[in-house]
Amino acid sequence: MTSINEKLFYKFILSISFVALISAYYIEHILDHAPCNLCLLERYIYFFSIIIIIIFLIIKRYEKIILFTLGITFVFSTLLSFYHFGIEQGFFQESQVCKIDFKGLAKTKEDILKSFEVQKISCKVVTFRVLGLSLATLNTILSFIISIIIYFKLKNYGKNR
Repeated sequence: MTSINEKLFYKFILSISFVALISAYYIEHILDHAPCNLCLLERYIYFFSIIIIIIFLIIKRYEKIILFTLGITFVFSTLLSFYHFGIEQGFFQESQVCKIDFKGLAKTKEDILKSFEVQKISCKVVTFRVLGLSLATLNTILSFIISIIIYFKLKNYGKNR
Protein backbone atom coordinates (compact mmCIF):
# COMPACT_ATOMS: atom_id res chain seq x y z
CA MET A 1 0.00 0.00 0.00
CA THR A 2 1.31 3.43 -0.87
CA SER A 3 1.52 6.24 1.63
CA ILE A 4 0.34 9.81 1.10
CA ASN A 5 3.94 10.87 0.38
CA GLU A 6 4.25 8.17 -2.29
CA LYS A 7 1.01 9.29 -3.95
CA LEU A 8 2.26 12.89 -3.88
CA PHE A 9 5.48 11.76 -5.55
CA TYR A 10 3.58 10.08 -8.39
CA LYS A 11 1.24 13.05 -8.75
CA PHE A 12 4.29 15.34 -8.87
CA ILE A 13 5.82 13.32 -11.74
CA LEU A 14 2.40 13.26 -13.40
CA SER A 15 2.18 17.05 -13.09
CA ILE A 16 5.66 17.56 -14.50
CA SER A 17 4.80 15.32 -17.45
CA PHE A 18 1.57 17.22 -18.14
CA VAL A 19 3.32 20.59 -17.89
CA ALA A 20 6.09 19.41 -20.23
CA LEU A 21 3.56 18.26 -22.84
CA ILE A 22 1.31 21.30 -22.52
CA SER A 23 4.36 23.56 -22.83
CA ALA A 24 5.60 21.69 -25.90
CA TYR A 25 2.22 21.96 -27.62
CA TYR A 26 1.86 25.61 -26.61
CA ILE A 27 5.29 26.42 -28.04
CA GLU A 28 4.45 24.51 -31.22
CA HIS A 29 0.89 25.63 -31.91
CA ILE A 30 0.53 29.02 -30.21
CA LEU A 31 4.07 30.40 -30.48
CA ASP A 32 4.51 28.71 -33.88
CA HIS A 33 7.86 26.97 -33.32
CA ALA A 34 7.88 23.71 -35.28
CA PRO A 35 9.48 20.75 -33.47
CA CYS A 36 12.16 18.54 -34.95
CA ASN A 37 11.83 14.75 -34.94
CA LEU A 38 13.79 14.32 -31.71
CA CYS A 39 11.51 16.84 -30.01
CA LEU A 40 8.54 14.74 -31.10
CA LEU A 41 10.18 11.54 -29.80
CA GLU A 42 10.92 13.18 -26.46
CA ARG A 43 7.20 13.86 -26.04
CA TYR A 44 6.36 10.14 -26.22
CA ILE A 45 8.30 9.57 -23.01
CA TYR A 46 6.04 11.99 -21.15
CA PHE A 47 2.94 10.37 -22.65
CA PHE A 48 4.24 6.97 -21.52
CA SER A 49 4.97 8.18 -17.98
CA ILE A 50 1.47 9.69 -17.73
CA ILE A 51 -0.11 6.40 -18.77
CA ILE A 52 2.03 4.39 -16.33
CA ILE A 53 1.26 6.69 -13.40
CA ILE A 54 -2.48 6.84 -14.12
CA ILE A 55 -2.61 3.04 -14.29
CA PHE A 56 -0.73 2.82 -10.98
CA LEU A 57 -2.98 5.37 -9.28
CA ILE A 58 -6.02 3.38 -10.41
CA ILE A 59 -4.88 -0.18 -9.59
CA LYS A 60 -2.64 0.76 -6.60
CA ARG A 61 -0.45 -2.32 -7.03
CA TYR A 62 2.93 -3.29 -8.42
CA GLU A 63 4.55 -0.12 -7.08
CA LYS A 64 8.13 -1.36 -7.35
CA ILE A 65 7.61 -2.46 -10.97
CA ILE A 66 5.97 0.88 -11.80
CA LEU A 67 8.79 2.76 -10.12
CA PHE A 68 11.40 0.71 -11.99
CA THR A 69 9.59 1.27 -15.29
CA LEU A 70 9.43 5.01 -14.65
CA GLY A 71 13.13 4.97 -13.80
CA ILE A 72 14.02 3.24 -17.07
CA THR A 73 11.71 5.62 -18.94
CA PHE A 74 13.41 8.71 -17.55
CA VAL A 75 16.92 7.29 -18.02
CA PHE A 76 15.99 6.77 -21.68
CA SER A 77 14.62 10.32 -21.74
CA THR A 78 17.90 11.62 -20.32
CA LEU A 79 19.91 9.78 -22.97
CA LEU A 80 17.65 10.86 -25.84
CA SER A 81 17.61 14.48 -24.66
CA PHE A 82 21.38 14.48 -24.16
CA TYR A 83 21.80 13.11 -27.69
CA HIS A 84 19.55 15.91 -28.97
CA PHE A 85 21.55 18.45 -26.95
CA GLY A 86 24.76 16.98 -28.43
CA ILE A 87 23.42 17.42 -31.96
CA GLU A 88 22.51 21.03 -31.19
CA GLN A 89 26.02 21.67 -29.84
CA GLY A 90 27.76 19.85 -32.69
CA PHE A 91 29.07 16.98 -30.52
CA PHE A 92 27.12 14.42 -32.57
CA GLN A 93 26.05 14.24 -36.20
CA GLU A 94 22.37 14.21 -37.10
CA SER A 95 21.15 10.69 -37.65
CA GLN A 96 18.44 9.33 -39.92
CA VAL A 97 15.96 9.87 -37.07
CA CYS A 98 16.18 13.58 -37.79
CA LYS A 99 15.18 13.02 -41.43
CA ILE A 100 12.21 10.64 -41.05
CA ASP A 101 8.68 12.04 -41.34
CA PHE A 102 7.03 11.09 -38.02
CA LYS A 103 3.96 13.28 -38.49
CA GLY A 104 2.26 10.81 -40.75
CA LEU A 105 2.99 8.07 -43.19
CA ALA A 106 2.10 8.77 -46.79
CA LYS A 107 -0.91 6.74 -47.87
CA THR A 108 -1.61 8.20 -51.29
CA LYS A 109 0.45 9.79 -54.03
CA GLU A 110 -0.98 13.17 -52.95
CA ASP A 111 0.36 12.55 -49.43
CA ILE A 112 3.79 11.75 -50.86
CA LEU A 113 3.80 14.92 -52.99
CA LYS A 114 2.58 16.97 -50.02
CA SER A 115 5.38 15.59 -47.83
CA PHE A 116 7.97 17.04 -50.22
CA GLU A 117 6.46 20.49 -49.72
CA VAL A 118 6.81 20.35 -45.93
CA GLN A 119 10.13 21.71 -44.77
CA LYS A 120 11.72 19.43 -42.17
CA ILE A 121 13.18 21.06 -39.08
CA SER A 122 16.80 20.10 -38.45
CA CYS A 123 17.53 18.57 -35.07
CA LYS A 124 20.50 20.89 -34.66
CA VAL A 125 18.46 24.08 -35.07
CA VAL A 126 17.26 25.62 -31.80
CA THR A 127 14.13 27.67 -32.49
CA PHE A 128 13.07 28.31 -28.90
CA ARG A 129 14.98 28.98 -25.68
CA VAL A 130 14.05 29.42 -22.03
CA LEU A 131 16.56 31.40 -19.95
CA GLY A 132 19.05 30.90 -22.79
CA LEU A 133 18.71 27.10 -22.71
CA SER A 134 17.23 24.97 -25.47
CA LEU A 135 14.30 22.72 -24.66
CA ALA A 136 16.55 19.69 -25.24
CA THR A 137 18.92 21.04 -22.59
CA LEU A 138 16.08 21.62 -20.13
CA ASN A 139 14.68 18.17 -20.84
CA THR A 140 18.10 16.60 -20.25
CA ILE A 141 18.39 18.30 -16.87
CA LEU A 142 14.80 17.54 -15.83
CA SER A 143 14.95 13.90 -16.93
CA PHE A 144 18.29 13.39 -15.19
CA ILE A 145 16.97 14.83 -11.91
CA ILE A 146 13.84 12.66 -12.07
CA SER A 147 16.00 9.61 -12.87
CA ILE A 148 18.20 10.27 -9.82
CA ILE A 149 15.18 10.74 -7.54
CA ILE A 150 13.64 7.49 -8.79
CA TYR A 151 16.98 5.70 -8.33
CA PHE A 152 17.11 6.72 -4.67
CA LYS A 153 13.45 5.82 -4.17
CA LEU A 154 14.15 2.36 -5.61
CA LYS A 155 17.33 2.00 -3.55
CA ASN A 156 15.42 2.80 -0.36
CA TYR A 157 12.26 0.93 -1.38
CA GLY A 158 10.77 -0.95 1.52
CA LYS A 159 13.05 0.51 4.20
CA ASN A 160 10.36 2.79 5.61
CA ARG A 161 7.45 0.38 5.28
